[in-house]
Parts: sequence; structure tokens; C-alpha cells
Amino acid sequence: MVVETGHDRRRELDDLVAVARRIATAVESVIDGKADTVRLALIVLLAEGHLLIEDVPGVGKTMLAKALARSIDCSVRRIQFTPDLLPSDVTGVSAYNQETRDFEFKPGPVFANVVVGDEINRASPKAQSALLECMEERHVTVDGTTYQLQAPFMVIATQNPIEMEGTYPLPEAQRDRFTARISIGYPTAAAERQMLDTHGSSSPLDQLEPVATAPDVRNLILAVRGVLVSAQVKEYIIALAAATRSAPELRIGASPRAALQLLRASRAQAALDGRDYVIPDDIQSLAVPVLAHRVLPTAEAMVERKLPEQVVARLVAELPLPRS
Repeated sequence: MVVETGHDRRRELDDLVAVARRIATAVESVIDGKADTVRLALIVLLAEGHLLIEDVPGVGKTMLAKALARSIDCSVRRIQFTPDLLPSDVTGVSAYNQETRDFEFKPGPVFANVVVGDEINRASPKAQSALLECMEERHVTVDGTTYQLQAPFMVIATQNPIEMEGTYPLPEAQRDRFTARISIGYPTAAAERQMLDTHGSSSPLDQLEPVATAPDVRNLILAVRGVLVSAQVKEYIIALAAATRSAPELRIGASPRAALQLLRASRAQAALDGRDYVIPDDIQSLAVPVLAHRVLPTAEAMVERKLPEQVVARLVAELPLPRS
């Protein structure tokens, strides 16, 4: 039995921070002026989760997804979601082989370490449901046979707001499988000027080289799992999830899966800060991106334009901090 000392743990966290910083620097060379967004994407990666990027067209959703995927030397597949996309186009299909006189499974694009789903809400709910099993259980079942997916496995999906023409809202079960939802937003004037200078002649994605490997990411994930979460912080997460379920503005609150994802994300954030323990500040800063897309407002709240993000932020502000 190997006992990990405090010195070994410190060195492990230092290595994690160094690798994460390299990945963040690589992504930020493509996405100008969005350090907080890049950091949240890294948190989701280290929390073994999936990322949903929702914003209007043209602000760099797909660019962010591609940059994060290319910064890691692992298998990457892209799926362009369209109204005529079929579930077999995502998971794969069994085709008859004339030579062997038997059916042979042809893996779909979901068999990759990083799957970039572009404009996921352009596809029908039937096609979207092809991702449900692989996102939660890390395997795919086709024609009664189950195929395991390689680790790490992450889905980075982009979508336009559902008010845009020709889009389908994501089912509740699908949204609940995304660890966090982020919006990139418009860049600042300085960042947009820098983008015109650097992106005007060529795409920075062409010069982006991998700065980490799939084994590196697996080691980072294992290190994040060892971050300590005290009983008081766990009770705080449970209380926050319960508060969403009883909030008068919400008809559906956060699920137990949401509380678990908030726990994992807080571990990843603590590790990126060089800490081997979670503090309430981690929970508070991640509550909105992790919980807001999972809850559903009541009809009255929608009429009064009370956004889920505002409701979750209010609950975080009102909930008492755990006692030390």
C-alpha cells in the first residue's frame, strides 16, 4: 500500500496547474479576451463533464470548442447537427460485410476523446437523443451490443438561442447531462481589434499545436478526484440544490445529478487554484453555470422575465454559508 505524503500531493497539484496553464494559454491564443470562459471549459474537462456553449452566431462558439480539442493530442471528431441527421450518423451502424458474410460495426464520430457537436439544437430531438447514453454512461449500445468509449471523453456542444429560426430546444434530460453552460458574449473593443489583426489574414487554429496528451488529461482527472470536500461543503451543496427545488420561481429544480456535477466542478476549480480542498467560494462561483440551464422557470416567472440565472444567483446570495 502506497501512502501519499503532503509533499507528493503538493507536487501533483503543481504539475496539474502547469499542464492546465499550458492548455489555457494555447486556447487563449485563439480566443481573445475570454480568460474566464476558457477557465470554465478547463474546469468541465477536469471534472469529467460535458460543456454546452450557447450564444448568438459569430462570437466564436465553434472556435472555442475546436481550440480546446486541438490543444490536447487526442482523437477529435466533429458532428455537424442538421435537421436530417440520424442517430446512426452519431453512434455508428452495423453494415453487412460481403467477405466475412457477417455484420460489421462501423463506429460513428462519437467514438473519440473529444466530440465537437456544432449547432446541436439544429437536429431533431431523436438525433439529439443519440448522445444521452454516451454522455452519462460512457458507452454506446448498437444492435444489442455495448461498446465502451475511451477516456477521457468529453462532448463540447454549441447551440444558438432557441429563439433563432430553425432550432429545436434541447430535451430536459439532455441539458441535465451537460456539466455547465456558458455564453461567450461579444468581445471588448481591444479584443476585437486584436482579433482583426491576428485573424484577418489566417486562422490561428492552423498554428495551434497540442500542448498536452490524453494520458496527461487522465492523470489530471485522477488528481482532481483526490481533492478533499468536507462534510460541511457537501451539506452546503445539498442545501443549494434543495433551495432550487422549493424556489417559487422554478417549477423544476436541480437534480441529484446536478449536485454531483457541482461537486466535481468545485474539485476541479480548487485544483486549478492549487488547493487540495474545496471552499464555499468554489460552489458559489460555479452555481450559475452548473445549475441554471438545468432548472425550469414557472410560467409566471417567464412572464416577469425572471431568468433562471437570476434565480440561482439570488439563492446563492441568500443561502447561509456552512459553519466551519
